[in-house]
Amino acid sequence: MTTVDRANERLVDHRVALGGTVEATRLAARLGRWAHGDGTLSVRLAQAIAALVEGGELRPGDRLPAERGLAGAISVSRGTVVAAYALLAEDELVERRQGSGTRIAGHLGAAMPARERTARGEGLFSALPSGIDLLRAVPAMPQPALDIVRAHAPTLDPVTLAETDPAGLPILRTRIAALFEEEGTPATAAQILVTHGAQQAISLVVDELVSPGDVVLTESVTWPGLADSVRRRGGRVHGITIGPEGVDVDELEAAVAALRPVLIAVNPHHHNPTGTRLPAAARQRLADLSAEYGVPVLEDRVLAHVSFDGVVPPTLAALRPDAPVIVVDSLSKWCWSGLRVGWLRADPVLVRRLRGVRQLIDQSTSVPAQLLALDLVEQARALRLEVSSTHAVAAAQLADAIGEHLPGWEVSPPRGGLAMWARLPIGSATAFARAAAMRGVSVAGGTEFTASITYDDHIRLPYTAPEAVLHEGVRRLGETWREYRVQL
Repeated sequence: MTTVDRANERLVDHRVALGGTVEATRLAARLGRWAHGDGTLSVRLAQAIAALVEGGELRPGDRLPAERGLAGAISVSRGTVVAAYALLAEDELVERRQGSGTRIAGHLGAAMPARERTARGEGLFSALPSGIDLLRAVPAMPQPALDIVRAHAPTLDPVTLAETDPAGLPILRTRIAALFEEEGTPATAAQILVTHGAQQAISLVVDELVSPGDVVLTESVTWPGLADSVRRRGGRVHGITIGPEGVDVDELEAAVAALRPVLIAVNPHHHNPTGTRLPAAARQRLADLSAEYGVPVLEDRVLAHVSFDGVVPPTLAALRPDAPVIVVDSLSKWCWSGLRVGWLRADPVLVRRLRGVRQLIDQSTSVPAQLLALDLVEQARALRLEVSSTHAVAAAQLADAIGEHLPGWEVSPPRGGLAMWARLPIGSATAFARAAAMRGVSVAGGTEFTASITYDDHIRLPYTAPEAVLHEGVRRLGETWREYRVQL
């Protein structure tokens, strides 16, 4: 079952009552392909249930199915379920009492057991030094950006050189605000905070808004830098089903009502890693939900302008100016990832609060980097078009290579972004990625991008590597696949 096909039914309707009994068949449906991957069946089952606790689908007081009932629903022995429940009890995620069954513990604790506390995003930075890196979706600098960098000759006056405002250089904040205005989003310099890339912007927002036990809603498959930041704060990430057109807004609204999140974090245009686009009507409804419920929405826009057909929607902030929408963007995906200059647009009050948080972390962004960013932002339209054109060709080349070397894999041709989300017809993506590493190719499986439900049937394939490297990488993946599937 894929992220598109998975049922949206909730395990317990918490709008009616807390402490309900979870039906074995419903729990089985939400566990996904839990049996694939590392460890014994009992360890994998315990991890899958723990992920549902972390995501808020299982809440304190909920009673898990009887061991025999769950064993029948997921086709394992009763002993496997008993052992899994015991592991959860060891990690204090459940309470087991004679005569009353196994219940989710009455405290939120540390979210995930110790065996699962490793940041999931770490895997994206573990490419083999001498192998082919198909892990990171980092584009090469476009030639126009190289020309701008070489021609860069800033005016170095003493006032600018001494500037250490945590919010960024006033001249750059003003220019970024103007960029928002040009694209239809009202903005002033007071609404802009310059950061070390989009990841720092995301982390600052999470650090300010999320406390231990708080729920953050996001897509069921999401950027691990967001999920890891929330977990580091002791928060819980709850994944909302993502389909072929983006996040399920109906399910999102139900989760807002039931879970009372402190933040909704979405990547609605050229979603990383699925490549989906949220339709205009759904975008409007999402903005309306933010305004009506008063829940802040963090909109990740870093890939919005890498568009093969030129379709770039307005920000959610433009759709509902009265909604607490925080927009994050950066130079990384359409200019130069190594420069590490990003920004966010938010309410001036929140910007001032984040400015204070930023001051405690690293004081401010490098002045030379900000001055160079100013030149690059001036040419934003041309640079975005260049990157979009280059990667439209690369996406087509990757699709052809997949058809040739990986027959049976399911992919949807992307309309933008920097990666494809490929579904394996059988087997475990985690196990396949390990096998691929033996052939010198580093790829990321779906578990790296899991929010609260484990999906282990997809591989993310960036098309940012040079053509020859990309094709050789896919050829090796094809060889790996032929050997791997024989073992299943």
